[in-house]
Formats: sequence, structure tokens, C-alpha cells
Amino acid sequence: MPKETIETLVSELVHEEDWRRMRATAACLSGGPRAVQALVHALQTGLPALKSEAAAMLARVNDPQAGVPLVGLLCDEDEAVRKAGASALEHMAGVLDETTAASLTSLLYSSKDEEIRVVASQLLGIIPNAITPLCEMLTHQDPEAQIMAAEMLERLLDPRSSDALISAMGRPAVRDIAVRTLKKLSAIRERIDQVLDELRAIEELSEREEARMSTVINLLAIGRPSVEILIEYLEDDDWVVREAAADLLGKIGDVRAVEPLMRRLQVDKDTGVKELAMKSLGLIGDARPAQLYIEAIPIRPLRVYAMEALAKVKDVEVLRPYKELFDRLRTDRDGLVAYNSGLIADKLEALDGAPVGSQGGQEDDE
Repeated sequence: MPKETIETLVSELVHEEDWRRMRATAACLSGGPRAVQALVHALQTGLPALKSEAAAMLARVNDPQAGVPLVGLLCDEDEAVRKAGASALEHMAGVLDETTAASLTSLLYSSKDEEIRVVASQLLGIIPNAITPLCEMLTHQDPEAQIMAAEMLERLLDPRSSDALISAMGRPAVRDIAVRTLKKLSAIRERIDQVLDELRAIEELSEREEARMSTVINLLAIGRPSVEILIEYLEDDDWVVREAAADLLGKIGDVRAVEPLMRRLQVDKDTGVKELAMKSLGLIGDARPAQLYIEAIPIRPLRVYAMEALAKVKDVEVLRPYKELFDRLRTDRDGLVAYNSGLIADKLEALDGAPVGSQGGQEDDE
């Protein structure tokens, strides 16, 4: 029997037989760029059910090349397809590039559908690479587009937009919004600087931990507008400030913090900072630090945090190469390590769905 093409396998993501869907899933997850191309083609040509499944699979593959085609689904006539596209883009927010963000930005002023504009706005609010396209939109010749961009930037309150907002003060349509946003950004910066300076000034070791927790409570309400500033503070000379920044970034849960927190986990000399960086990464649930968690399991102060973080990884498929390790750790002496290993192993078994060997039996019948 000739080997099926990846295009044929992609079409079987919606096959009525379980083993065919499982085979298609495995092929997509291991197929690399060719699988991504086939899935994108299915987005553009498939029936609604296949479009939805292809979108979900692209979210699992997590390839940024799928970003713009997924944005195209937001305008699909089928509601389920539109929701699948939005869900996939939300899942991939941390890896989507500026081209995808620019495609979403264009929907803000080109779409006549209010629902589409709302979805595009929500997605731009969680994509780290959205700031540059929005700043470029501030220079659009259409004043309405300028206003949309300025209002979006005011909502995001990202320090990276400061220079563009300063330039926008010369444009009558957005001058007031730009001034207002810059004042808000300045106030956020001043508050964070003041609170962390006060934390740094505390010298008594016994008081620093309690002060750190108070600092986190004090600043947490700022939320996402503080992310870029807190990322800067991850490089602070004082360990307690780095701990507070790491703790806050995890509780805020923004994907922009993933790579900076990974760096802290790799290079920081303070064990407390490493612990909080790993706990925070676990709260975010991104799959990128998975290898760092695995490497931390043998390190006694970090192994429980590593297992808890691994159990919270949203894309469980990336943990499949370590299934034997998790099976072995099910009987670990540390109850938390054993518990979380069992959770992960159970999730991996659930992904397999049908009993082992069911696929082969079906193929023999063919």
C-alpha cells in the first residue's frame, strides 16, 4: 500500500475512524514545514470542520508561519471556524510575528464587522509583537486609523510605544490621546520605580521576604502595563528586587515574560530568584521552558518546582519524549514529584486515545 501524502493525512483529521485521526495528528506534529504548509492549505480550501481542526493543529505545532492564514479565518462565514481561528491565535500569541500582528491591525480599520474588530483588538492585546504595527498605524494617512491605533495603544499602555506617541503629538486627530497615554505611562513607571526602590532600601534580611510579598500585592493591580518595566527589573543588582519582578511577572501571566524568565533560570546565581522564575514560568504554562524544567529535576532545591511547572505546560505533546522519565518518577519518594509525574503521564496516555495496537489492526483489514 503506497504511503499517503501529508495532504491526504491532513484531510483525515476529521475522519470518522479514530485510528485515522490519530495517525493524521501524529503526522502533523512530526511533519515539520511540509505539515504546516498542508495545514495552511486546508485552512484555505477545506470544509468548515477541517478548517477548524487544521487551526487547532497549527496551534499545537506553534509555527509562526501559520499566523497570517489564521487571521484570515477571523473573516470566515462559519462561526465555528472563526472561533477556531481566534483560539489558535490566542494559543500562539507568544510566537506570532509582526507580520501577523500587522494583519490583525489592518482588521481594526478595514473590517466593517464590529465583532471581527473586537476579536482583532483582543488578540492584539496579548501579542507581544503587536506594538510596532500599531505604532506604524499612528502614521496612517487616514485620521480614523490613527485614532484606532492611538486608542489601542492607550489600552495596552506599553512603554515601547512612547516614542511613537511623542511623534503622534503633532497629529491633531490623536494629540489628546497621545498626551493622555504618555501621562499614564509616566505615572506607571514612577510608581513601579518608587515601590521597588523602597524594597531595595530594606537591609534587614528577616524583613525583606515580607516586604517582597507586600511589594507584589502593591504592584499586581497594574497588570500588563507593568510587564516591560518588570522585565527590566529582572536584571537588577539586588536579588530581592529580581525576586519581586519574577513573582509579579508570573502572577500577571503575560507571555512576554517567558524568555526573560528563562534567562533568569539559566544565569541567576540566587536560588530564590531561580525558584520564583520557575514558579512563574509554570503559571504562564508556555512550552518553551520544558527542557529547562527537565534539566532542573536532579537539582534538589528546584525539582519540585520543576515538576509542578511541567504539569502546567499547556502543550502536553512537547513532553512526550520524556514519558519514560515521568513513568519512572511516579514512584519517587517525594510525594509532590510522584503526583505531578503521574498527572503528566496520564495526560500523555490520554492524548493517545485508542488502545495501543488498534491502528495496526485497522490497517491489516485494509
